[in-house]
Amino acid sequence: MLALLFPGQGAQTEGFLHRLPTHSAVRATLDEASQVLGTDALALDTADALRSTVAVQCGLTIAGVAIARALAEEGLAPDMSAGLSVGAYPAAVSCGALAFDDALKMVRRRAELMAGAYPSGYGLAAVSGLTEHEIATLAARRIEEGEPPVYIGNVNAPRQIVVAGADAALDSFIDRALAAGARKATRLAVSVPSHCELLAHASDELTVYARSIPFRAPHGVYIGNRGGRPLYTADAIRDDLATNMRYTVRWFDALTVMQEMGVRVAIEAPPGQVLTDIAREHYPEMVALAASTLAFERLTATVQRRLQSE
Repeated sequence: MLALLFPGQGAQTEGFLHRLPTHSAVRATLDEASQVLGTDALALDTADALRSTVAVQCGLTIAGVAIARALAEEGLAPDMSAGLSVGAYPAAVSCGALAFDDALKMVRRRAELMAGAYPSGYGLAAVSGLTEHEIATLAARRIEEGEPPVYIGNVNAPRQIVVAGADAALDSFIDRALAAGARKATRLAVSVPSHCELLAHASDELTVYARSIPFRAPHGVYIGNRGGRPLYTADAIRDDLATNMRYTVRWFDALTVMQEMGVRVAIEAPPGQVLTDIAREHYPEMVALAASTLAFERLTATVQRRLQSE
């Protein structure tokens, strides 16, 4: 079985849309995105543009859908689709639950709401080497001591946790985590406090916005962010997309479910590689490939060979 994995904000790099494969499906996707957004989609990956939450989230959605469509044209439609944070949107398009133009409009609104809620002074930090329980204990101790809170935003792996909060709180928490034995703790290139209650109001507004967007039952399996479990109905996927900004992303649970359901090959959409590294480390029997690191022809040939050998 084949899964497509779609990275979240933080994976972006300057020029990532320009490095997408030269493929008719990619060109068509870029053209469609330009029409929907009313601007040249290829302008979204400049250094200046990547300072914008809206540009980053839209760009990641475009990249994910472009590679999914290109792979599908080569006979590699996924059995399962999963995305981390904003990556859930191209995952929903990939499995047929949401039209690309509607996904792009919803992502733009999502990013506007997130950036508008906290235009500056907030963000994310990644901590490696401590468990979720250890991170939660450190976070609770901060509150007991009267310090500003931090929140667990992503559980990417058993010892790879992302926390959200104000800049000063994150900087202080990084010091505390390193002192507690974290192998690494660093800020991420994300300027909003994703996946915590700080975005509750923005999530409520997006939920209202999403009511007018048509969703369909997926033709492939969609793995949700909030619970890390398969979702099979249009309403469940709509709710997952509209609310994932306020809840912890259970990525490792999602990856585990895919492995248990029989995924043997996973492709991570550009420009990401972190999800590939996590899969390789924790499920080495799963062939995980980052599309951004291989020529498209080599990628498709490798995947086809691996699937045929199952």
